[in-house]
Amino acid sequence: MNTQLKANLMLLIVTMFWGSSYLFMKMGLTDVQEFNLIALRFGLAFILSGLVFHRRLIHADFKTVKYAFWQGTILFLVFASITFGVKSTSASNAGFLVSLTVVFVPLLLAVRYRKMPENRVILGVFLALTGIGFLTLKNQFMINSGDFLCILGALIYTIYIVVTGKLTKGVDSITLGVLQLGFAGAWGLLFSASLERPQLPGTADAWVSVLGLSLFCSAFGFIVQTAAQKYTTPTHTGLLFSLEPVFAAWFAFAFAGERMSIQGYAGAGLVLLSVIITQIDFKKGLRKPGFHTSNAESKLTP
Repeated sequence: MNTQLKANLMLLIVTMFWGSSYLFMKMGLTDVQEFNLIALRFGLAFILSGLVFHRRLIHADFKTVKYAFWQGTILFLVFASITFGVKSTSASNAGFLVSLTVVFVPLLLAVRYRKMPENRVILGVFLALTGIGFLTLKNQFMINSGDFLCILGALIYTIYIVVTGKLTKGVDSITLGVLQLGFAGAWGLLFSASLERPQLPGTADAWVSVLGLSLFCSAFGFIVQTAAQKYTTPTHTGLLFSLEPVFAAWFAFAFAGERMSIQGYAGAGLVLLSVIITQIDFKKGLRKPGFHTSNAESKLTP
């Protein structure tokens, strides 16, 4: 097996773990509260990543720590939205709605630089909005709070990606990525201590959830993605990461018995198509992914 094939296989495994994160969140929320789950998830991920990259952390300068604070703060807001959202929507819906970040990033960049979005972005936005309607609008033509919070999480994550693109210049990206996990976990602990009763999981399912989110979806995903993307192409990376909502729906179906309606499947298909279209330059092939990059600012979670 050649090096690129191994790297692609590892990225596929990472994508599968990220797809499972929505189910893990629903499992964990049956035993621990939302901010508590965020604190445990990112706190344990920070500890594990810190052990692996401890030499880098020792040499972290003030600039890196400052940037990590801002990144970690935005990351906390992202997952506060998603975690609260998952509690009142399906894991399948959450996976597809959060994947809309891929569509939002080029749209936000077009607004920021006051440029007309490319045709594929306009088409992607149209398909995404149609897909959101099919996924979330029921007989009352109202979006429930869980779906809204997942869309909000995708929007905040879009801001996180754009901000991170600036902050990673001139600092060690791996150190920055590890430290931001610690700050996100610290915010979770602060809010949990203020508004909840922080506790360790009390059931086997909750422990599986926390360990799955911390070890596999966050720490393992971050470390392996950073290493694997050095040996593969942006084309392969973009295609593999676009499978995340598909894995989310599969895990929800296989382990939680979630089933979509025909309308839901149509919406999911349109959202997935919008994600893929925004990655494609019809003249040059796949564009270099703006959602996931080769540095530590790329998607560490869900």
